[in-house]
Order: sequence, then C-alpha cells, then structure tokens
Amino acid sequence: MNFLLENWILVLAAVTSGGLLLWPTLTRSAQGATLGTVEAVRLINREKAVLIDVCEPAEFAAGHVAGSRNIPLATLEGHKSLPSNKALPLVVVCQSGARATRAAGMLRKLGYEKAQPLAGGLAAWREANLPIEKSA
Repeated sequence: MNFLLENWILVLAAVTSGGLLLWPTLTRSAQGATLGTVEAVRLINREKAVLIDVCEPAEFAAGHVAGSRNIPLATLEGHKSLPSNKALPLVVVCQSGARATRAAGMLRKLGYEKAQPLAGGLAAWREANLPIEKSA
C-alpha cells in the first residue's frame, strides 16, 4: 500500500494507459460490432443474409460484392429494395466501411436489428479473394 501512495503518478499512468487500450473495444460494442469477411460469408450461407451496398451507382458499377443490392446511403430510408422481413440479417457494404457503419446504424433504427457493417468494406472483401461483380 505504501508503494501505491509513494508512486501514485505511475499508478495513474498505468490506469490511464489501460483505459485507453480498452476504449476501442468498449466503443465498438456500444455501436454494434462490425463483421469480418469470414463472419459475413457464414451469415450469407447459413442465415440467408442480404447484402446491401450503400455506394453510389458509379462506384457500384465499377465493382461490388457478388449478389449485393445497390441502395445508395442517401436513399436508404424507405427504399423499396430493402427486404420486407426485418428479422433477416443484413450485411452492409461500402468501399471502405465508413458509410456502411452509418448505414447499419440507420437500418437498426428502421427496425433491422441484425444489420451489421462489413469491416474494411469492399477492400477487405477483395483482399480475402471473394467474388466481385462489375455492372455493364
């Protein structure tokens, strides 16, 4: 106990450092976890997850996850291509994952509780050598 009192600055630094290391984990769980490519493929194959690509049409035409539906982020709310069954898992994809995270949050507010963004977006999908389509 005497050590702690005499070295309170070191103890404070250690506690602060530990808190900063835990911060990303705590904030990620509060926002809803992102999916890796392996988890996304498992959801698609086993639970019939629907792929939603929130890129702009030009980006979507240049390359997108095979079988995904293009619903640009700006038109997401109330779009007729969204599945009517809100219990289905949704995997939300964009180029890097940033727009997908925002879109997944919007979809959860709309009642799609199982909407999750793909971590790393299309870049991670390409890196994992998973199928990509291009529109004509």
